[in-house]
This record gives sequence, C-alpha cells and structure tokens, in this order.
Amino acid sequence: MTAPTLALALSLAAAALISAPPAARAEPLPRIRPSSDGAHFAEAGSGARFTAWGVNYDHDEEGRLLEDYWIGEWETVAADFREIKALGANVVRIHLQFGKFVPERGKSDAASLAQLKKLVALAEETGLYLDVTGLGCYHKADIPAWYDTLPEAERWAQQAAFWSAVAEACGGSPAIFCFDLMNEPILPGENAKEPAAEWLGGELGGKFFVQRLTLDLNGRTRHEAAKAWVAQMAAAIRQHDNDAMLTVGVIPWAFAFYPNAATPIFYAGGVDAPLDFVSVHFYPKKGEVDKALAALKRYELGKPMVIEEMFPLSCSQQELVEFIQGSKPIADGWISFYWGTTAEELGAKNDIGSAIKASWLKKFQELSGEMAE
Repeated sequence: MTAPTLALALSLAAAALISAPPAARAEPLPRIRPSSDGAHFAEAGSGARFTAWGVNYDHDEEGRLLEDYWIGEWETVAADFREIKALGANVVRIHLQFGKFVPERGKSDAASLAQLKKLVALAEETGLYLDVTGLGCYHKADIPAWYDTLPEAERWAQQAAFWSAVAEACGGSPAIFCFDLMNEPILPGENAKEPAAEWLGGELGGKFFVQRLTLDLNGRTRHEAAKAWVAQMAAAIRQHDNDAMLTVGVIPWAFAFYPNAATPIFYAGGVDAPLDFVSVHFYPKKGEVDKALAALKRYELGKPMVIEEMFPLSCSQQELVEFIQGSKPIADGWISFYWGTTAEELGAKNDIGSAIKASWLKKFQELSGEMAE
C-alpha cells in the first residue's frame, strides 16, 4: 500500500471510529467521590485515583445553547459526545437553563427532563461523566417573566424545585460527576446603600453568565446569605441523590484582586459544608502565569479542586499549558471547552479564531494521555 493510500485508509478508519454509535459499556461507570482523606478524587469501590479532564459543552459554533438543539438534533449531540471521548476527555460539563426546566411557576417541563435522562444514558454508554451545572439564565429571552419578579425566598424555592426535579431525573446515575449549583454566583457588597436592581450581571457575547443570589443582604453578611442558599439547594438535591458530588463554580476573585483578595466566599465560613470539592474558573493572562498559580493556591482548602473553565483566551497556548502543568500539585481536574466542531473542521475555516481553537484542541488531545486517568 502506498503512503498516500495508507494515510487515506487511516483517516477513514479514524473517522469511522468517531462517527460510530457508542458501544454499550460492559459494566457501569464507577461513582466518583472524594478520596477517604479528601485529598483527591477516587473511584468508589476500587479507590483508584481519578483525575477530571474534560470540556464545557455549553453551546455550538453558532452560539446555540445545548437546549436549543438537543431534541431536534439529537444525533449531533451523540456525535459530539463521541468526538469529546475521542479527544481523551472523561468529563463533560453541561449547562441547564432554569427557564427551560421550569417554564411555569411550580411546574417542571417534562420534555426537558426526558431529554436530560436521555443525555445521562448517552454519557453512560459513551463512558463520560457529567458535570451538571444548573440555574442558568444565559439568554434573557429564555427567562420566564414571572421569575425575576419573585422575592428572594420564593425565587430560592423555585431554584430548589429545579434542583429537585433535575436530581430526580438523573436517577442517581454514577455518570453524574457532580451537580454545580450555579455558574459564577455573586452577592451584593455588604456596604451597599441600595439593593441591586438586576439579578443578572453584565452581558458577554450576548449571554449572561453571572447571577446574583440576592438583591439585598437585609442585614446578613455575604457568607450568611451564601451559606443559606447553598444549604437549601443541596438539601433539594439530596432528596433524590445522596452520592453525587456538589460544587459551585466561582469567579477567581483571588486572581482579579491578587494579592489582596479575601478568602473565597463560597469556600469559607462554613458555606462549603455541603460542597464536596472546589471549582474555580481561571483564564490566565499573558505574562501572568506565576500570578495565576499564586492566586490559585488561595483555593487550596483541604478539598479536591477542579479548574472548571480554562482556555487560551488572554494568554498563549503555551502559557496555558504552563499553567496546567504548574497547577498539578494542587488541582485534581481541568475542564476546557468543546463547541461541537473538530480541529479538522476548524482548520478548514481559514480564520484566526478557528485556527486558535483548532490548535488548542490538538494540544488538549495531546495532553489527554498524561492528564486523564
């Protein structure tokens, strides 16, 4: 066989492997939990160490959220999971919007819950764990009008109902790596003279990634408000799943205000009592890898740690690799991004943004053998 013919044959074989339906696993995925000493993650039963190495699967190349196409284009989702597995990942972080699951006050959406069950089954078949992040309000158009008019206590009650329904739908599957209670929650300042006007933070690329837990502390400290909210959401989940890990993915204020940042609110003062591990989102800046690593150490709090978001957004690819390598002594997981387009497909687009994404996916896959266990 000539070299070009051999290359073509290998290419076709690889493509067939990615596009083939996932084979059913011979045995269930082992549940992942903190190790007995709390130092890292371990497989239940065997105790084998587990390192999370994954991607955020939050939207596609067109900016559509997963829930915009996971029913009508299910095969796209299934193919993307196979592509993610082929990259060497073992965790997929998905993002669920509140309004898609609770469109009417006090009423869960049966179709969304059914599709979530289907996604959990796909994860089990593909051999991927799910980081299920909830309560998203990324698209304002998807937020029910009644939701933002609720006072705090009723809003929290509806959020707890969301988590109860989601945890029940996931059925205690061992494929649930964790439930992330909310993406990047924030609280008003303790010296704020007026209540905040909006539940959502600023817009970024047409999406709203940050939410306030309350508009007014009403005499509470920020830690007290956060502790009450975390406890209520955790209790709702524990009605249906006592084993899945819980976490909250936070903005790294220790990096933003380094070296003068206070102790992280969600991982101090007893707020984190129901949480099994630390999740923090880090995007190192050009020339500041050492600063990022120093700030990351502020989150070394005696629990496993996952860098739940990372990407060469404000630094070079090599600097991000240096950040990953430098964080190995304290981190137990790293989660980047996959937007449903392979490196080969991105490479054919011939634009700088696609080239950066393609190059990173190739590097991510190259690192997979070293990082995922």
